[in-house]
Amino acid sequence: MAGIGTSTYWEDLRKQARQLENELDLKLVSFSKLCTSYSSSRDGRRGDTSDTTPLLNNSTQDRMFDTMSVEIEQLLAKLTAVNDKMAEYTNSPGAAALNAALMHTLQRHRDILQDYTHEFHKTKGNFLAIREREDLLGSVRKDIETYKSGSGVNNRRTELFLKEHEHLRNSDRLMDDTISIAMATKENVTFQRGMLKSIQSKVNTLANRFPAINNLIQRINLRKRRDSLILGAVIGVCTILLLLYAFH
Repeated sequence: MAGIGTSTYWEDLRKQARQLENELDLKLVSFSKLCTSYSSSRDGRRGDTSDTTPLLNNSTQDRMFDTMSVEIEQLLAKLTAVNDKMAEYTNSPGAAALNAALMHTLQRHRDILQDYTHEFHKTKGNFLAIREREDLLGSVRKDIETYKSGSGVNNRRTELFLKEHEHLRNSDRLMDDTISIAMATKENVTFQRGMLKSIQSKVNTLANRFPAINNLIQRINLRKRRDSLILGAVIGVCTILLLLYAFH
């Protein structure tokens, strides 16, 4: 009776192991399809400039990935526990006669568990690598779009700065030209004043040397004054006569 009980226990463990292995097989297939569809959807949307729909789809796929990862890890943990119980059973005294056959069965279940664990970690690693790469590319594209959207404003600002700089340069050039003209005018006036002083000095020298010339110059000056007075008096009289005529 004890052999029958232990045999039933072994069969129950094998049944649990096969059931868990079938569930893991289905989960891993769905998990692999999810990762493949995630990569394909990313590639298909890479040229899309819209941000709303991809973010919603990726968020849903990320949640599905996290949920399936937890479920598969739980199934792997349960299958590991079943394999441990099977290993304990093979070491029990009642299973010594069938130890070789039991060890062969246990090793096969262990190999299946190892394959499923390896496949799970490989698929999960690929998914995380794809998501990290696409997040990085998305960040780079976002930075590029931000730079492009801000480059127009920057170009306008740069253009305004260049125009202002050119205006300042033109103003400086105009001021330099004005200063140069003023300096040239000052030098010319100074030169002409020197010439007039030289001429006046020569005339005074001639007048002092030749008294007759000096007297002639004085007479000419007196006559010019007299003519000016006469002309002024005539103009005044004519003006008064015109006013009197206009008012009468």
